[in-house]
Amino acid sequence: QVQLVESGGGLVQAGGSLRLSCTASGRAFSLNAMAWFRQPPGKEREFAAVVTKSGGTFYADSVEGRFTISRDNAKNTVYLQMSSLKPEDTALYYCAGGNPLILTTPRGYNYWGQGTQVTVSS
Repeated sequence: QVQLVESGGGLVQAGGSLRLSCTASGRAFSLNAMAWFRQPPGKEREFAAVVTKSGGTFYADSVEGRFTISRDNAKNTVYLQMSSLKPEDTALYYCAGGNPLILTTPRGYNYWGQGTQVTVSS
């Protein structure tokens, strides 16, 4: 079993930065992919970024060039550095872990954190 705990959300002005953290406990070494999804108000959960165990990364077009995902395997922690934030980045951000066949869809990720709120004011 794996537990994921996110931290680092908050309120920031447009153009600002935030760093989210996700710490995994339990059998985290078994997870190939660690990802961040987000759910804007009134919308469905959407993919933001993913990092594999080998360090490969992939981003949604909407965050490419502004967000950076990284993974510290020694600390069992995944980070999402968010820069040049926009009001449309406002969402509940979820950390997810698993061994999915498709990295960019929620299906296949077995483990989820509780979510951390990011609010970007204009």
